[in-house]
Amino acid sequence: MQNLNNVAAERLQKVVPAAEAQIDGALIAVSSLMAEVVTARRDTAGVPAAKGHATIRRIAEAQLALVGVSGDILRVHGDLADIGRETSGLDLHECPAVAEAGPAKIALVS
Repeated sequence: MQNLNNVAAERLQKVVPAAEAQIDGALIAVSSLMAEVVTARRDTAGVPAAKGHATIRRIAEAQLALVGVSGDILRVHGDLADIGRETSGLDLHECPAVAEAGPAKIALVS
């Protein structure tokens, strides 16, 4: 049974950080979309400021939803680490980094 727990833990240690990175990628993509839509509206002659407002608001709501999803997955990550320590005796001081081929992480600014 212990062996199966270790196999599951190893798989989770790969897929959880990958999911976190993919959510970050989606947030970056939606943010880029927002910038492009607002820039296009501003730079298109004769387009009133109110035009496209509903679209911009939908993009902002999508961004907020992704921030919520990111927080939920981070909490899931913590929950799974706790479960690993409690059930498998795993010594998880620090979660592994995202796979080397994954996207770069954004540094936190204090």
